[in-house]
Amino acid sequence: MLAAKQVGISHCPGSNMKLSSGVAPVPKLLQAGAVVGLGTDGPASNNNLDMFEEVRLAALLHKLEGKDPTLVPAYQALEMATRGSARALGIGDRVGQITAGMRADVVLMDFQQPHLVPRHDVISHLVYAARAGDVRMVFIDGAPVMRDGRLLALDENEIFHQIHERLERLI
Repeated sequence: MLAAKQVGISHCPGSNMKLSSGVAPVPKLLQAGAVVGLGTDGPASNNNLDMFEEVRLAALLHKLEGKDPTLVPAYQALEMATRGSARALGIGDRVGQITAGMRADVVLMDFQQPHLVPRHDVISHLVYAARAGDVRMVFIDGAPVMRDGRLLALDENEIFHQIHERLERLI
């Protein structure tokens, strides 16, 4: 029914594992043609909001659960993070893939890292080895928002200060 209605599903493997919520039947959903994207679920149920980790967990969790190393291959996990997530949010006509006419939301990675060598399969490396710290530049709709791992238009120190200040008030 979810596949037939093209309902957007956000798979949050890190959160599900932390909360012991169970394992979503993602391989069956994908096989049925469901729209499956990836998410982190938020800091209340997943302290680490690293999407690279979520992609890796999505690829590994289902192999373990299904006792089948062919379940959710690297390309499928990456597709859930990109096209799948865009489609799940209802914006797949504008983002989620590098195609003429789509918004240029692009991440440039530094592949000159020991954990990314030797490079046999770029997609496999992105899914199983890449880390958020490997991101060097980010473009949103063609405009650079991060360079050399630093935000360009926002003051990170001020953001951290405000977070701690608001946390103190909440507690």
